[in-house]
Amino acid sequence: MADAVIDGARHSDIEGVEVRVRSPLDADADDLLWADAFILGTPENFGYMSGAMKYFLDRVYYPCEGRIDGRPWALFVRAGNDGSGAISSVRRILTGLAVREVQEPVLIAGEFDESRLGECRELGMTMAAGLEAGVF
Repeated sequence: MADAVIDGARHSDIEGVEVRVRSPLDADADDLLWADAFILGTPENFGYMSGAMKYFLDRVYYPCEGRIDGRPWALFVRAGNDGSGAISSVRRILTGLAVREVQEPVLIAGEFDESRLGECRELGMTMAAGLEAGVF
């Protein structure tokens, strides 16, 4: 899913948008402060976001609080259950950062369906195109 999102964000028709890719264990507050927008991806673990994503959000929350207000963001989730816990937990934390969700999350729940990877590419492309056009 992540590769498809990245491919979409780096689509050859989009110019002037630099894509930085970081794992949640490597990313830090400087990455969020650098970004004009961001896309997060997580598996659903025990009805919640992954521990790595929670660790990332814990580390960046206070250094970014009040500094990234209004930045656009989006989410993709791979879920074994229904994904609602993972989505709501990420949304709850990001609400506190006053960032702006600009697309509905892409959720692939249950059996993995490769045909849905097009939605992931579209998620990345829409975010990048929105930045290129000045919509976000």
